[in-house]
Amino acid sequence: MIKDYLKFSFNGIKNRKLRSWLTMIGIFIGITAVVSLISISQGLQDSIKYQFEKMGTDKIIIYPGGSSEMRGAFMSGFSESKLTEDDVKTIKRVKEIDLVAGMIAKSTNVEFKGQKKFTFVSGIPVDETKEIIEDIQQYEIVKGRDLEKGDDNKVVIGYMVANGDIFDKKVDVRDKLIINEKSYRVIGTLKKIGSAQGDTSVIVTLDAAKKIFGDDDYAAIIAKVKKGVIPGDVVDDVKKELRKSRDEKEGKETFSVQTFEQLLESFNVILNVVQVVLIAIASISLLVGGVGIMNTMYTSVLERTREIGIMKAIGAKNSDILQIFLIEAGIYGLIGGAIGVLFGIGISKAAEAAASYALGSEMFAASIPWWLIFGALAFSTFIGIISGVAPAKQASSLKPVDALRYE
Repeated sequence: MIKDYLKFSFNGIKNRKLRSWLTMIGIFIGITAVVSLISISQGLQDSIKYQFEKMGTDKIIIYPGGSSEMRGAFMSGFSESKLTEDDVKTIKRVKEIDLVAGMIAKSTNVEFKGQKKFTFVSGIPVDETKEIIEDIQQYEIVKGRDLEKGDDNKVVIGYMVANGDIFDKKVDVRDKLIINEKSYRVIGTLKKIGSAQGDTSVIVTLDAAKKIFGDDDYAAIIAKVKKGVIPGDVVDDVKKELRKSRDEKEGKETFSVQTFEQLLESFNVILNVVQVVLIAIASISLLVGGVGIMNTMYTSVLERTREIGIMKAIGAKNSDILQIFLIEAGIYGLIGGAIGVLFGIGISKAAEAAASYALGSEMFAASIPWWLIFGALAFSTFIGIISGVAPAKQASSLKPVDALRYE
């Protein structure tokens, strides 16, 4: 019986090819938007999670500025509050802390072959704490060597600086840069990181950065906890020591202490809100698609009034007619959803390829889980069926005599 219903419905759709395609446009546009947006945002979440895991789950980051003034390391120069070497010494006193490293990151004038540009100059330590900063910043030397002790007149440059995206000419190993009227020789170039701040940076030793900027104001301080210690359990102790050292009251701190798990949660909350808003906007297309299906089904009822009368005259029940039209409406939704899924996957993969090309790495990969495909098909079918309920009821309630007399 169901097989006959399906055959009857498919024949109806096939006989109205143009109208059928126009009917499914709203559904497949909506599903395309939903699938592509979810797969891209899910892929972005997975990418961010992977990057945080690469940085390590044994670290705590301290920023200048209270929680309401939270900024990234490269934006801390705009904060009125500061982190200094005294704060580094204070954090070292916390017994659960293994290593502590501060980094300086400020925008300043850098000159190359007579051309001056403002870009970030970052100062990092060259002692045993160096690995902490390099883990966080994802630094990887691709040419030359890294900074070592005594390299206060040498620099390592980011990908964009080396490849002519900052200056008109490419900067290579053994070239010289002028920072605050002092010459620094390039000894290494970094692999593309994928962040504008990192790829446009000129990296110097921490001592050199202090001389360049005339202070030891840190953009951020990174603390690595001892083996077996959970970073979240140390946050309160670090805050307590810093409040005591800086003579600040609880709730009025001029610094922020967070674990990378907390930072990841903050990113996820933002991404989830954006995802919900975008999906809500995309769902308007599904509503339009549902109205289109309803309109088509009402038209189909009018066109098949005599057929309905014949089917009822030879014994078809109201429930049989109802099922036929609900199945047809569901097929509209299912086919529109299937096309939308294919287009959505195509768009998300195109975004993945574009991101890989722009970033020069495979940091981002669109995520297309099975539940997304199944959910999209199920939802589009459901929209189709719901849209067909009213026309199907109208068809099933027709009286055989009236339907047969219909012209």
